[in-house]
This record gives sequence, C-alpha cells and structure tokens, in this order.
Amino acid sequence: MINLSTGAFYERSATQISSLRGRAETLQKQIGTGERLEKSSDDPVAAARLRMLEREERVSKVDTRNSESAENNLKFTDEALGQVAVMISRARELTLQAANATTSDEQRVSIATELDGLRTNLLGVANGRNAAGHALFGGQAIGSAYDIDAATGAATYVGTATLDEIEIGDGQAITPGNTGPEVFAFENPDGTKTDLFAELSALSAALRGGGQAAADAAREGLSTLDTGFEKVTTAQTVLGSRMAWLELMSDRRTGNLERIADERSSVGGADPAVTMTRLQEMLTVLEASQSSFVRLANLNLFSMLR
Repeated sequence: MINLSTGAFYERSATQISSLRGRAETLQKQIGTGERLEKSSDDPVAAARLRMLEREERVSKVDTRNSESAENNLKFTDEALGQVAVMISRARELTLQAANATTSDEQRVSIATELDGLRTNLLGVANGRNAAGHALFGGQAIGSAYDIDAATGAATYVGTATLDEIEIGDGQAITPGNTGPEVFAFENPDGTKTDLFAELSALSAALRGGGQAAADAAREGLSTLDTGFEKVTTAQTVLGSRMAWLELMSDRRTGNLERIADERSSVGGADPAVTMTRLQEMLTVLEASQSSFVRLANLNLFSMLR
C-alpha cells in the first residue's frame, strides 16, 4: 500500500518544477550574457583560467596607457626636432652667405640679427612642454629645460641628465623623448664641449665685429652648424626607431587581447546554438512536468492515496 500524502506530492512536484524553471532561467541568462559561468563553483578550473585571463587583460590595458603616453611624448619631441632642423638649416644658409667675401659688414650685421632671432626661437623650442605640461627636453625636470641669464642671454641646461623609461609590456621599456644635451649639445673639432645656443651667440657677435674676422668666423661656423645638425638628425633617427618599436608592441598587444577574448569565449562563453537547444529542451520538460502535475492533482485516485 503506497502512502503518499497530498502535501508530500505538492512539495515534491513544486521542488521539481522550481528546479526546472531555475535551470531554464540560467540558460536564458547565458544566452543574454554570452557567459556560461555564474559562479566559480560551476567550473572551478574554468573560473581560475578566466581570472588569469582577466589579470592579463588588466595588465595589457596598463601597458596600452603607458604606450599611448610614450607615443604622445615622442610625437611632441619629433615635431620639435623637425622645427630645430629647419632652423639650423636656415642658420647655415645665413652663415654661408656671411662667409662670402662679397658680403658687406652691414649685411653681416643683418644676418647676425636674424641669427639672434633663430637662437631665441630655438630656446623656445628647447623649453617647450609635452602633453603633460612637463619640460619636453628637460628629462624629469618639472620646470624649464634651459635657464636663460637675464644679463648675458647665456643658456644653461637645468634639466636632469636622463629621462625615465616607461614600461610598455613584455618586460620592455622605452625612453619617451630626449634631454636637451642629447639634441643641442656637442663637441667642437678641438674637443671642447658646446651647444647650439652658445655657438649661435658667438657667431652673431663675430659677425657684428665686421672685417675679415667676421668672414673667417662664418666659415668656421659652417662646420659647427653641420655638427649640430648631425646631432639633431641622429636624435630624429633614434626617435623614429622608438616610435616603430612602440607600433610593433601595439600590434603585439592587439593580438594578445584578441587571443584573450577568444580564450575567454572558449573557456567561459556559452555557445548560442547549443545553449538555445538546451533551453528549448528544458522548456519542453518544464511544460510536460507542469501538465503532469495538473493532471495528477485532478485525478480522483489522488484523494484515495492520502
């Protein structure tokens, strides 16, 4: 004799239907979110791998921000170096004219005036700022890269000797610019240290002196300006290689992020077609269970089994 109470029947049926409904809702949620796991216990191994992928993605995003910062600084520096190269080229043209024996003292004075203007513009570029508002050629200095003496006009580098590297991922780091000495300072043929500002100032003064000495100074100045120009073009070459390296690392990060997305989908993603099929099956079972419950609850025999 089966002893089945009405309460037990209802309780068991309600539990079964509730379980089926919960599983159907889970499948619906998976279809909506595209994710298979709601909690780590659903699949501990997959959950652990997903956490690792999430950490990789966070690190990659930090590397991306660092790279973007470095790229902005390099672009500012590259633009500034281009301006410097143009100004040195113009200074050389003027100096070549001043070295010509047919150039008069009055013309050399005029050339000296234009050289003074070029020097002022060079100092303006040298004391320029990057995207963050820091000294573009000052290394880690917050203020200006060059201090200009109010009385003599002499320019003195007051920035730091080096520029901190920026981490860009995969254990790689890049220097996001140049210091002032790396661009403007060099050695004369006799080994004495100098820079473009000092040489332009000395050349201007010599041209204003007039006579043969002015022409001789101009001829010597050509060699000096060539050395300075070479220093700038070298800095441009180095900068170009850094920008190319940044682009390569950016491509690597893009590929890595695509791999992470694919693996995340494979490990924790819900296949739409499979999940939809399972949902349809679950809804069919749920509907059948509900119908069976209604039929059994209405049977007269049910009252006899109490």
